[in-house]
Amino acid sequence: MAAASSSSARGRHLLLRLLALLAVVGNAAAAGSGAVVVGKKSAVLPLRELEWGAAARKIQGRYAQQKKAQILGEHRKAEGARRATTVLELKHHSPATISNQPAGSEGYLSRLLAADAARAASLQLPRAASIQSRQAAAQVPLTSGIRFQTLNYVTTIALGKDSSGAAAKLNVIVDTGSDLTWVQCKPCRACYEQRDPLFDPASSATYAAVPCNASACAASLKEATGAPGFCAKGGSGERCYYGLGYGDGSFSRGVLATDTVGLGGAKLDAFVFGCGLSNHGLFGGTAGLMGLGRTELSLVSQTASRFGGVFSYCLPATTSGDSTGSLSLGSDPSSYRNTTPVAYTRMIADPAQPPFYFMNVTGASVGGAAVTASGLGARNVLIDSGTVITRLAPSVYRAVRAEFARQFTAAGYPAAPAFSLLDTCYNLTGHDEVNVPLLTLRLEGGADMTVEAAGMLFMAKKDGSQVCLAMASLPYEDQTPIIGNYQQKNKRVVYDTVRSGLGFADEDCTYSM
Repeated sequence: MAAASSSSARGRHLLLRLLALLAVVGNAAAAGSGAVVVGKKSAVLPLRELEWGAAARKIQGRYAQQKKAQILGEHRKAEGARRATTVLELKHHSPATISNQPAGSEGYLSRLLAADAARAASLQLPRAASIQSRQAAAQVPLTSGIRFQTLNYVTTIALGKDSSGAAAKLNVIVDTGSDLTWVQCKPCRACYEQRDPLFDPASSATYAAVPCNASACAASLKEATGAPGFCAKGGSGERCYYGLGYGDGSFSRGVLATDTVGLGGAKLDAFVFGCGLSNHGLFGGTAGLMGLGRTELSLVSQTASRFGGVFSYCLPATTSGDSTGSLSLGSDPSSYRNTTPVAYTRMIADPAQPPFYFMNVTGASVGGAAVTASGLGARNVLIDSGTVITRLAPSVYRAVRAEFARQFTAAGYPAAPAFSLLDTCYNLTGHDEVNVPLLTLRLEGGADMTVEAAGMLFMAKKDGSQVCLAMASLPYEDQTPIIGNYQQKNKRVVYDTVRSGLGFADEDCTYSM
């Protein structure tokens, strides 16, 4: 009897293993045969990545191991239903770090968000080179600009060439909502303070002012900036001058010029840029701005014959100084590290706003729960690397906020006062980890974009007593929604201007330098 019982037990055990194996095979077959896949709803991420100071400069080994295991696990399992919330680990600042990180202080953050609100408002209004041989791609590091006192992202360019062949290394903001690339130049009549030395045109053997009769001085400059260039007497004759204003009151004015620009090992000759002689605004300590918009003077258009009008970026979630994302020019995906396939939606152009990139959002869910609103699918949505906080139509924002608050409050997190333009805040004091529902946007054509956990919450106070939903409402229903850079973290975002496609894939954008 004992032997018979043992044999029976072994038989039941083998049967259960066989049934489990058949279930796995069946699920894999269903996934491979076009079964409906629920969008990503969760991930695991420390809330320390919301920090702005020195305490955020290292991802602890425990989280790094968790993240690696999670990515490997997602590779191995078939696409299917996933968790509806994410766990974020919260590490609070000590007060001593605030004075050393002005960009992380509450007052500075408030001013930056106010400027971001002005930029978002300005985007609602319509705004009336010789290249070397073609190559597949170029890649440059892309980092958080917090060390430059800005919430935007920055990269380094090499500009000009002195008598020894050396170029000036300049850190500039990466902006898909602008076209003209510009840097502050000597002799600067009115310049803001920057970390890099001012670019000196006189020291560059390849620098040249754009002539007044050049097309770049008239039609191209007007399309890029809203105003044509104007001529004035310069040191060696007439020069084309530009004037460029931004929605937050910032501006750059100076000489339109050409010079050699280096990007990740690629050299661009006779690149048209602005040599700013009078500049003002919240550009932090950067040297200027890189324009990645759609008109003729943008970096994308000027390098189209070389890189095919395609670029992508991966914005890191952390503010660490020893980790970096990437900006890639060209369509070669070998530089990508995406953990999911790139899913494309249609890129939409608006003749009234030529520099901008638009797409259609047809649906949304929060923590796996679908939300409904009249504003979903009603109009084009702008994706912009130069706007920080996502702005949603009032009806959409109310629906997203209500579902987020329902799930977050149910988890036991108490409410806190609003901060600047962020009206849904919580007191997370004493919490090391929190469950955070994720926003997923359903895009035209069936592509999904799920906001990374670090893009859902904005830490307004260092002690965690005021952590806010990192999204805001537009004033009016008929205004243009904007997907800002805060919600694009840990995504490979691909811009294909030739095929008119915008692509999205999950990618851990925190690389070691």
